[in-house]
Amino acid sequence: MNAAIAASIGDVIAEDAESLAALHDRELTADMIAALREADFPACLGLMPATAGAVEAWQAMAEGVAHLPVGITPADLDALAAEYAAIYLTGAYGASPHESVWTDDDHLTCQAAMFQWRDIHAAAGLATPDWRQRPDDHLVLQLLHLAKAARRAATADSWRRLAALLDEHTLRWLPEFAARVAARGESPFYAGLAVLTAAWVNGVRDLMATQLDEPRPTREEIEARLRPTPGATEQPVAFMPGAHGPSW
Repeated sequence: MNAAIAASIGDVIAEDAESLAALHDRELTADMIAALREADFPACLGLMPATAGAVEAWQAMAEGVAHLPVGITPADLDALAAEYAAIYLTGAYGASPHESVWTDDDHLTCQAAMFQWRDIHAAAGLATPDWRQRPDDHLVLQLLHLAKAARRAATADSWRRLAALLDEHTLRWLPEFAARVAARGESPFYAGLAVLTAAWVNGVRDLMATQLDEPRPTREEIEARLRPTPGATEQPVAFMPGAHGPSW
């Protein structure tokens, strides 16, 4: 992978990831809605769809933005805030933004994936501002980590590590999260956002495979390499409070 090409790709990926993270991060405001319309979101994203499925995701997001009221009222914002809460805060739709819930056998939050992401963030010099409010494996933090890693990626090996991170973490659960939000949610905007985000991350992974000239592993291959080796003793997960490094 050419270093100059990698740098330009990394910047595009980072900017898109930060834009998506901001929309998952908090309830919509009138100013945010105006900015989405002014930017012609999602047509403003740097990484554009390359497959039929991705085109459908971009169209769903465009329709979700178009569905937002032009003359937004406090009642409209309250309805959008309630939908945000149902997805990201209360679990009303059973579509958690935390990886642990999707990968833990008992579907609990703050499990192994959270501690794995804590180590991943720490290795990159990052830390979650408050894990009690937003655990380390939250979708927003995964997107922000992707942005940071993409900007820093300068070698083929660094891109391979980032590709493996998507394979072994984000893409193991994000498609199912998106499908559930789309099936159970009431807001075309948040349904579109979930589907777009999953399609965008998948597109990033496809781009990495193309640039590295290395085929993506199958789901079965990924699960096999994550499976504990025979005879390995699983260590209990322990949490040591404090000692947080720099945060986002």
